[in-house]
Amino acid sequence: MRARILDTAETLLRRHGVGKLNVVDVARALNMSHGNVYRHVPSKAALRAAVVHRWLERVSDQTGAIARKEAPADQRLVEWLRTLAAIKRRKVTEDAELLEAAASVVRDMPEILDEHAALLTGQVIRILEAGMADGSLTRIADPSMTAVAILNATTRFHHPAMVANAGPPSEQMRALDGVISLVMAGITQPS
Repeated sequence: MRARILDTAETLLRRHGVGKLNVVDVARALNMSHGNVYRHVPSKAALRAAVVHRWLERVSDQTGAIARKEAPADQRLVEWLRTLAAIKRRKVTEDAELLEAAASVVRDMPEILDEHAALLTGQVIRILEAGMADGSLTRIADPSMTAVAILNATTRFHHPAMVANAGPPSEQMRALDGVISLVMAGITQPS
């Protein structure tokens, strides 16, 4: 039932925007009482947060699949960074309503974004640790610090506000590939 509620809330949010998303409208769309919706989602704010959280989970699910692949870590890192950039670009260009909702919800509940960022950082850390183990990433002293540095270096390609103003996708990808080449040169060359 919770999944149906969130599906309906997401549909309504896309149609009417975050400002008009409320429990009563979700209940009406599901042909149930709002009390029933409140059993699964305690408030309007919690409903909005749950929709945004689930939306962000879709990102981390896709990148997580890459992080867990059975492939050399250096290849996974490149694929992970390119995939994250592509996902974020799609969100900016094809899912503006939910992006706006996410920005609104995150202003009030920054812990949602903090959790998402920690999840993504953890995935990069695991890839880097695997690269240290398989010998494909040889110049990493501290996987946590390196993961944060890599994400900072590539922020303009996965931060929605920056992606929105960064020009055509082909130019963005070319620029990202340049940054990835620089990063990989720094962590793959022998000491």
